[in-house]
Amino acid sequence: MALTFTDLHTETGLKSLEEHLSDFTGDQITKDDIKLFAAVSENHGEGFPNVSRWYSTVSELISSSFPGKAVGVKIGGGQAAPLEDAPVKTTAEGEDDDDLDLFGDETEEDKKVAEDRAAAAKKSSKKKESGKSSVLLDVKPWDDETDMVKLEEIVRSIELDGLLWGASKLVAVGYGIKKLQIMMTIVDDLVSVDDLIEERLTVEPASEYIQSCDIVAFNKI
Repeated sequence: MALTFTDLHTETGLKSLEEHLSDFTGDQITKDDIKLFAAVSENHGEGFPNVSRWYSTVSELISSSFPGKAVGVKIGGGQAAPLEDAPVKTTAEGEDDDDLDLFGDETEEDKKVAEDRAAAAKKSSKKKESGKSSVLLDVKPWDDETDMVKLEEIVRSIELDGLLWGASKLVAVGYGIKKLQIMMTIVDDLVSVDDLIEERLTVEPASEYIQSCDIVAFNKI
């Protein structure tokens, strides 16, 4: 993505970034995402759901790739620190720990290292008590005649311990049909997203309005 957002500390700048990130999926993080991340001072939460989803995804990648501190990125400081100023940590085997260059071309070896670290981080997170996750759902209606206001009311009427519904918006998918994109925060030990979809969102009475639900993004908090 092009770094064209000049002031990300104002509501105007954040609104522009929010619109730009409307189609962000998290499948491909580029070096521009990393540079832009350094200019965003914090996760702005439910007021900017796309920015929040993007910020959490990039933050998770940085944390898993460079435990403790990301090389060349000053989080929350609004600017990138020079790469040459960042110390290189060495493992007991004599290999560089920071062997994934987020500002260069990603190689197959880089991908393997990132995948191994992400798997290790995921395994380690299971041992933590009551972690939280931010989830973005796509809720799709049956057709263009479905009452989307009623659909959202039904979704938000679902109450579970450890579940908090957040910001939402309607997104056009074609032929006059719109889907509901909605954020939610869950306590991992209390809420299963798969069970929520299969046992609450796609059964009666919700199924009268909802055809299907998909998880767009799932990020640990």
